[in-house]
Amino acid sequence: MEKDKDHIFWGIIGCGDVAENKSGPAFQKSKHSSLLAVMRRNSTKAKEFAHRHEVPLWYDDASELLKNDDINAVYIATPPSSHLELALRALRAGKHVYLEKPMVLGKKEALILTQAVSNGKNKLVVAHYRRHLPLYLKVKELVNSRAIGDISFVDIKFLKSHKANKDYNWRLNASISGGGLFHDLAPHQIDLLLYLFGDYKEISGFASNQGKKHKANDIVNGIIGFKNGIQFRGIWHFDAPDELEEDNCIIYGSKGTISFSFYGDVLKTKVNNNTSTYHFKNPEYVQQPLIQEAINYFLDKRTNPCGVNDGVIVTTIMENFTNGLNGQK
Repeated sequence: MEKDKDHIFWGIIGCGDVAENKSGPAFQKSKHSSLLAVMRRNSTKAKEFAHRHEVPLWYDDASELLKNDDINAVYIATPPSSHLELALRALRAGKHVYLEKPMVLGKKEALILTQAVSNGKNKLVVAHYRRHLPLYLKVKELVNSRAIGDISFVDIKFLKSHKANKDYNWRLNASISGGGLFHDLAPHQIDLLLYLFGDYKEISGFASNQGKKHKANDIVNGIIGFKNGIQFRGIWHFDAPDELEEDNCIIYGSKGTISFSFYGDVLKTKVNNNTSTYHFKNPEYVQQPLIQEAINYFLDKRTNPCGVNDGVIVTTIMENFTNGLNGQK
């Protein structure tokens, strides 16, 4: 294939549920983008995915996909335990990388990946796609315009019943996921805090396995002091009674509040006792807006929409929360 310098030809490593439902077809629907190949260790499923989505090539070996010189960018959507290895191999093979969250298993791996990106010519974007969804763009607009005045603190309560755990298989295995459902779900939430309020000054947290229904921590409590003075507190609990399930984020300002859930489509503001409600609809494939921005970055049309340094900060915060560490910058 003759290379087009203004086009990104993608390969997907790990075409499972996330690629099926959130991202895969977006590589075909985005501008200046084509999905050329997919890879999964199960050759039957790789072939079925390729046929279902009209992808020309499929592989059951990541090495074979990375050898394809027509592919100039790779989406890595495997479990986190393989992210570092595959990202390093893709960068060495001369590919740009769009890497699923959590970026890697811990801060040590994050720093290795940062060094590889810094020393190489190819680019990497972390798939914190919520940054570019309509609801969160509205939240950022409201924050930046001081719609609720000067922001004082932010509160997250994310309480889920243990019944939700049955569908999470490898995500409850810390050696594969990094540490249970917190490591699977919280990266998006923590990244959004950084996107909205900037870098942190201090972090502290605690975690434990209260329910002991599996080996991973099922409750995590975290505190962040941002450099701009805004404070954050959050609680994630994955063994809550059904009747106590909650998904809520509230931003408190001098004039009122902004509230929303991470798995909802409604945003509410309350300013001087006047409440406004906004409804949003996500794109069919929720990662498409960020994928388009990643493509634009790879083509030198914009800055990095979510770089490896952002991933390092998220990883550091999660590590401090779950290991009961205090940290300062």
